[in-house]
Amino acid sequence: MSTVTGTLVQLKLSLLRNGLRQSAGRRAAYIASAVVTLLFAALQLLGLVLLRGNAHADAVVVLLVAVLALGWAVMPLFFPGGDETLDPTRLVMLPLRPRPLVRALLAASLVGIGPLFTVCLFAGSVIAVARGAAAYVVGVVAVGLALLVCVALARAVATANIRLLTSRKGRDLAVLSGLVIAVGAQVVNFGAQRLGSSGLGQLAPAADVLRWVPPASAIGAVDAVSEGSYGIAAAQLALSVLALAALLAMWARHLTRLMTSPDGSTLQASDDTTVRDRPSTGLARLLPAGRTGTAMERSLRYVWRDPKTKAAWVTSLAIGLIVPVFNALQGTGSIYFACFAAGMLGIQMYNQFGQDASAFWMVAMTISSTRDAYVELRARALALLVITLPYAALVTVLTTAMLGDWARLPEVLGLSFALLGAMLATGAWTSARFPYSIPQEGYKNVAPGQAGLAWIAVFGGMVAAALLCAPVIAVTIWINTSAGGDAWSWLLLPVGTAYGAAIAYLGLRLAAPRTAERLPEILTAVSKG
Repeated sequence: MSTVTGTLVQLKLSLLRNGLRQSAGRRAAYIASAVVTLLFAALQLLGLVLLRGNAHADAVVVLLVAVLALGWAVMPLFFPGGDETLDPTRLVMLPLRPRPLVRALLAASLVGIGPLFTVCLFAGSVIAVARGAAAYVVGVVAVGLALLVCVALARAVATANIRLLTSRKGRDLAVLSGLVIAVGAQVVNFGAQRLGSSGLGQLAPAADVLRWVPPASAIGAVDAVSEGSYGIAAAQLALSVLALAALLAMWARHLTRLMTSPDGSTLQASDDTTVRDRPSTGLARLLPAGRTGTAMERSLRYVWRDPKTKAAWVTSLAIGLIVPVFNALQGTGSIYFACFAAGMLGIQMYNQFGQDASAFWMVAMTISSTRDAYVELRARALALLVITLPYAALVTVLTTAMLGDWARLPEVLGLSFALLGAMLATGAWTSARFPYSIPQEGYKNVAPGQAGLAWIAVFGGMVAAALLCAPVIAVTIWINTSAGGDAWSWLLLPVGTAYGAAIAYLGLRLAAPRTAERLPEILTAVSKG
């Protein structure tokens, strides 16, 4: 092992060791996560071993390796702070050549729980398909080759995007990782249900393609040797070797560019300090004049620019669409699942002042009466409706079209609008009564010590919103159970819409005096993060 490689491996071990020494909590969290990860890896290894002899084992392991490689590729984009050695800009001032540095970083990257987890799954994949001594010999080579391809892929992607990952846009991308996890969980659930009903044979067409895509081709070579197809196995291993060489070359090229090209911290500032007036945006021209339009524009800009607010909105938009659509695709859904979209977006009304964080003091300075508080809350509710109303209607129409139940479209829309109005009402009240801070850094959405407030605000408000919707729900049940009630179901659209508007107006009116009275307490609560 060269001096540079040994030094960086020792540095990686020192970073891990010193990180665990910082606090008992961090040490406990690391040990717990390591135990859970290794336990999961052991269970996966056992499952793959039990898969041995199955007619479709080769398709399963090829797809598993391909998905794992995809995870290695995207994880640096979503969790750039998970490994300090992912940032090569820390080494730019050292007299190191790119190629020895690539070898050293590659060796250091093999230290950690992630590579061990990957090795366990690759080893299980080899055991599942290997038959004969030659297959096991090739399997040892395939496991090492596939692991190196995954690690090199992760490093190449991280190095190519390190400027993005260390910028504000990169932090936005990291915060949105929750969306990918939520969507991925629904996709996996949908796929598992389809496989459970149709069998593993459905994986064969995709596996036939992926077995020629590195690093899955390395594991595919093991299956080819087991079948006696040595030429195919050699070609598949060669593809993985070529992919590793290409990734290492790309990594070295990006590393050279990163360590030799200037960035924003080394470029001379422009002498042009002229301040130019920015014209009003199209959004501002479409909004009402006065405080209402200003507050609406501020709230909509939070949705677009603030990482935490953007993540919450995008996640709600995605899940609000996925739940009804995926259930409809599986043939087990109900048109009433479309109300899930309005419910998910209605949650955004809760803790309205927490998204302002310490900047809420500027808003508080403009609230001197109940009227000011009402206008502020109304503007925030209107900003939410700009997105929520058309989105809820779109999801409802899409779900109705997929299920073919057009007769129930008016009543489901009425229910969605009534639910949305109830959540606006309870959200305005809980925003004033149970405000909590949202930390601006990290992945937590509640400041330490305020988790109880968050639970009360969100879940208590949702229960209250459901109770407020009880009259509309009762009318819906009555119409669907009574003889000839279907002829009157269209009335639920205007009734639900009017009821939602009335309950939202009443909620805003009741929340306004509470907001005006509790401004100091709200400011203190939302500024803790």
